[in-house]
Amino acid sequence: MTVNVPAAPTTTELLGRPVGSHPPATRKPGPRPERGSSPKEGQRVRPLTRRQIEDHLQELGDLYAETSGGGPWAWNQARGAFLRRLAADARRPGFELLIAETTELTGCAYGFPVRGDGPWWEGFDGYLPGRLLRLAASGRLFVISGIHVPSRVRRQNQDRAWNLARRLQKRLLTDHGAAVAVTLVKRSDHRTVEALRSWGWRYIEGDTPRTAPLGPFRVLVLET
Repeated sequence: MTVNVPAAPTTTELLGRPVGSHPPATRKPGPRPERGSSPKEGQRVRPLTRRQIEDHLQELGDLYAETSGGGPWAWNQARGAFLRRLAADARRPGFELLIAETTELTGCAYGFPVRGDGPWWEGFDGYLPGRLLRLAASGRLFVISGIHVPSRVRRQNQDRAWNLARRLQKRLLTDHGAAVAVTLVKRSDHRTVEALRSWGWRYIEGDTPRTAPLGPFRVLVLET
């Protein structure tokens, strides 16, 4: 999982005064504009159809390699593995992929709604409590397979509603009327776990470093 967006304007002119003039001593300056990696107006977020996903595979693969970290190998082996996983997920009923863009592709997030049974179970066996299984049975559970955004989005303003990763994950849940999202992360991938937690994800109840079920993965959840 990975995270870049133009910063908000950093200069303004107060009440039409010439630049360099000073406001009266009794007037308090207004609030500064929020600055950071993902201003609300910074990027357009939209879904791609399955056909459009096929047309954008090259760009999506490049985005993954650029934002996932690692060395040059990411452009080959890891990039290819990502595209294979994406192709498999894209065949699932209800699959949705959102992209963020300005004049170029800057981020994406994707996943699929789940029911009480089906192949989505792989990797989640023994991790999900009963309340999440009931949500799956009612169609209100959504698996987010990946969020790929530039590193600045990981480091800056993670708690802001306009943070790009937060915008993408919220849009996926809203589009599908889901109450909870769930994702599976390799236990050794501390970088991704830290990023998810900064965007509002948490461990499943009782899932702490001491009590987490043994296995290669960690399960995190996000509630609307």
